[in-house]
Amino acid sequence: MNGYMDMDKRLERIERLQRAGVTFLDASTAYIGDEVSVGEGSVVYPNVYIDGKTVIGRNTVLHFGCVLTDTRVGDDCVLRYVTANAATIGDRVTIGPYVNLRPASVIGDDCRIGDFVEVKNSTVGAMSKLPHLSYVGDSDIGERVNVGCGTVFVNYDGHHKHRCTVGDDVFIGCNTNLVAPVTLEDNTYTAAGSTITRDVGSGELAVARSRQVNIAGWVERHRKRCTSS
Repeated sequence: MNGYMDMDKRLERIERLQRAGVTFLDASTAYIGDEVSVGEGSVVYPNVYIDGKTVIGRNTVLHFGCVLTDTRVGDDCVLRYVTANAATIGDRVTIGPYVNLRPASVIGDDCRIGDFVEVKNSTVGAMSKLPHLSYVGDSDIGERVNVGCGTVFVNYDGHHKHRCTVGDDVFIGCNTNLVAPVTLEDNTYTAAGSTITRDVGSGELAVARSRQVNIAGWVERHRKRCTSS
């Protein structure tokens, strides 16, 4: 982390940014690298680390716990507990808390990425949502896509990485596994709990799970067997 040990230089950089219209809530706990750029009107909370050739746009808020390296963040964004390395984030994006953006991740304008989400080497189109608890690896996601809780883009077969492609206006149900390489065309749905291994055509609902069977009286019989043994 360039220059972080030199307190005087670090505070000089922060003072220059403050004169340019950036607000630091606690300059003593903000760590800003030599080549970092932050736009006017942005706000930096305590315990934020920005390093490398990171560029932060205008009117963006970096809440506690953000660690950004060689990352571009657009205007009017809000980030909370985000770790990003060599990622690109568009305008008006809300991310976090506890999000990891790995290299070559590109997040489009007006996206929302919620808690405990990891994105790696993937593009996410404008106005798409990854609300929580998902892994998106080696994939291309279109615009206005909803990725349900617990979705995994299954990109690795033990030897090679493969890509998934998701079109526009797609709804991915909770706990869906997309086993790459697979394509979901525009305007498709996946049923919650499905493991998708074949392409899904436009307008189709993909259901890939066993039928539920309810066995009447099973609980009582099971408890009797347990107590009698």
